[in-house]
Amino acid sequence: MNKTELIDAIAGDAKITKVDAKKALDAFISSTTKALKKGDRVALVGFGSFGVTKRKARTGRNPQTGKAIQIPAKKVVRFKPGSELTGTIK
Repeated sequence: MNKTELIDAIAGDAKITKVDAKKALDAFISSTTKALKKGDRVALVGFGSFGVTKRKARTGRNPQTGKAIQIPAKKVVRFKPGSELTGTIK
């Protein structure tokens, strides 16, 4: 499902216009991004939570040459699904 299909689904389920659904989705994405940039965790009960974790520096390999390269440490966004979400996927 891409963003356009998600907007269509939200509009249909909530019985709102596609314009309003797009505004709501964009607001959710913007708010979530801002919270994660501040280091906050975003938890949606039953769905899951988004958080930022640190990934350690490590040594990797260039797939073309096989030469060892150093991959720097960085922060990454993680999603942990909630129990209701994992229970519905079979």
